[in-house]
Amino acid sequence: METYEPKATIMDGSAMRRALTRIAHEILERNEGAAGIGIVGIVSRGVPLAEILSNQIGEIEGVCPPVGQLDISFYRDDISRSIAPVLHATNIPFNIDRRDIVLVDDVLYTGRTVRSALDALMDLGRPKSVQLAVMVDRGHRELPIRADYVGKNVPSSHTEDVRVRLKEIDGENSVTIWDRNAQRRR
Repeated sequence: METYEPKATIMDGSAMRRALTRIAHEILERNEGAAGIGIVGIVSRGVPLAEILSNQIGEIEGVCPPVGQLDISFYRDDISRSIAPVLHATNIPFNIDRRDIVLVDDVLYTGRTVRSALDALMDLGRPKSVQLAVMVDRGHRELPIRADYVGKNVPSSHTEDVRVRLKEIDGENSVTIWDRNAQRRR
């Protein structure tokens, strides 16, 4: 059984807060304000990040864009390998048609999660545009997908695991790198 050990903390709560504030400003600049924006978090850690971004935009612009959550369980290309996917509710309480949607996730890696999210989103309507915001882009793309807004680019190897921890889920805010090979080198 593979084990992972913490290797380094690359962002603490303060660094994450600054990155999210910067991303909120970038979203407003690109979209010329908050009108017509909807923010959709990918379950699970994308949801609290989406809510934080909406609140940040509200503090800057005076209007909080609506927030939804998207479950991609049945859209994953590896669902046939999983015995029983963990299901969460998709809840997007606004019409996505003709709206600029900011899709939010914690870590962008191969691009497969985002591809699944795009499929799920398109089944719900036809947005004016879809933009991608992530806390961490760690590279190693397998699909031609890139983020429009990135908290931090973190070069990593395939033997590492980049983890975003959020206060709402994990009790703390941090981004850490875990090493799969730590046990083998001893």
